[in-house]
Order: sequence, then structure tokens, then C-alpha cells
Amino acid sequence: MFGYIMPDKPELKMKEFELFRAYYCGVCKSMGRSFGPIARFALNYEAVFLGLLLAAVNKESSTMNKEACIANPFKKKWVVRDNKYVDFAADINVLLTYYKLIDNWQDEKHLASYGAKLLFGTGYSKASKRSENTDSIIKAALAKQSKLEQEKCSSIDKAAEPTAEMIRDILLVGCRDANQEVQKAMGWLGYNIGKWIYTIDAYDDIEKDIKSGSYNPLLLQYGYNQQPTAEFKNEIKQDIERDLIFTLSQAAGCIELLDMNHKGIIENIVYMGMNNKTNNILCGDCKQCSSQKSKGAYENEKSI
Repeated sequence: MFGYIMPDKPELKMKEFELFRAYYCGVCKSMGRSFGPIARFALNYEAVFLGLLLAAVNKESSTMNKEACIANPFKKKWVVRDNKYVDFAADINVLLTYYKLIDNWQDEKHLASYGAKLLFGTGYSKASKRSENTDSIIKAALAKQSKLEQEKCSSIDKAAEPTAEMIRDILLVGCRDANQEVQKAMGWLGYNIGKWIYTIDAYDDIEKDIKSGSYNPLLLQYGYNQQPTAEFKNEIKQDIERDLIFTLSQAAGCIELLDMNHKGIIENIVYMGMNNKTNNILCGDCKQCSSQKSKGAYENEKSI
């Protein structure tokens, strides 16, 4: 469920890209300071986006320093420092990673997941104490999600609810001092982003879940009957595309209502980055699209 919310780098202005990378590095270094260097390997774009969004909406001023990194010790990059929303995003990243590792272990019994869970245990304890409300939100969402999976819920809309509510409530914690209009817009923005994440992840995981026998509401809702995976995905693609575009349009409408700093970066991520990811995932079985998807992912990872 990680790695879907990314900017469309070619459409960012240079100063916008530098600022996004400064937040990316800021969350990474915050994780290292608080939870140890191993935690930094779990950095994901969703947490960076949440930290950037909350800092932008709350108009948090940021200190930026040029610093070297263990991954690139000979080239200094701008890093956001002394920003409570960057630290909040670091906590979110560690909490979500820890629970994801638990889920992987329970579902697939991979020893690697169990070992990683043990390594993240200390970091989880620190993050849960610093962000107790957020930890409770995530726990409640995962418990609701687990119940739906045990019941073999066959509705993608219903199955997406826990993730949608989780992102909504995390954003509301991060903007609790804002006025009612801002909270309403942020809540609906978070809900639709969460629903988009769950839906696109479910579609992206269809082939893997068929092979492993794991729960996937799309297989149940659309009556998968052992047909070739590409054929099944093509059959449901139009419905999924409609749902994903609708949630993105709802999220975009919320962005228009918000007065924030760095709006160009946020608009780039929601309007272009997430839309590009939607198109790439939906066209994942097309050779040409798959090639473009792989190249685009490589360029994004390389440039950050």
C-alpha cells in the first residue's frame, strides 16, 4: 500500500522539486534521528506527502539546511529541519510500516517480515508514545479492515472504508487547530485519498493475490472464475477507472478550497502524479505502458 503518491517531476518547477526533495530528506532524517538508521529504509512517499500537506495547510515555516546523507555522502542536499509536521510524518511512516510488517507476517509467514518487525519494535514504541492518537487511529482502522477480510467482504467501496477513514482522521489530527472549513476540506480530502490508495492497491495486487490466495475484494465483487489474470483485469478496468477518477476529482475539489503554502507542489501530486499512477496501474498489462511505467518509476526514484 506504499509508493503510490508521487509528484510528476517533469511538471514541477525546479524550486518546487528542490522543496519536495527537502521534505523527503527531512522525513528520512527525522526517522533516522528518532528511530535509528534502519528505519530510514522504510521511508515512503505517502508519509512525505502527508507531512508536506499538513505543513502547507498549517503554513508552518521551515528551516532548511544543506546536508550530506549516508546514501550520498559527497553531495549535500536541502533538508527541512525543525518542522513538527515532518516529525509527525516520520511517526506515521514508522507506525504504518510496523503494522504492515505484522500484516505480512500474519498473512504470508515470511521470516523476513517477522525479522523486520522485531527491528522496528523499538521505533514503534517511540512513535506510538509520541503520536498516541495516531496510533489509536491506525489500530482501529486495521481492526475494522481485518473484520471485513474475515467476513470476505465483496464490496470494494466497503473494504476501502477503513483506509479512507484512517487517512481522514490522521489529517484531522494534523490540522486540529485549523478552522472548521479547513478541517471539513481536509477530512474529505483525506477520505478520498485513502479510498484511492486502497482501490488502486487492490487492483495492482490482483495477480499476486490470485497466486497467494490472499483476500482481495475485487476478486469477490466481480466473480473471478479462474480466467487469465489479464482478461479479468481488463473486464473490470472501466469500473475501477471510473471509481479512481471520481475519488481524484473529489480530492482535487478539496485542494481548490484550501489556502496553503506550496500549493503548486500539492496540485502537481494530486492532479498529475496520482493521475499518472492511475493510468500506469490500469495499463500495467500493456507492454508499452509497462515500459513507460518502469522507466517513470526508475526516474522518480533516481531523482529523489
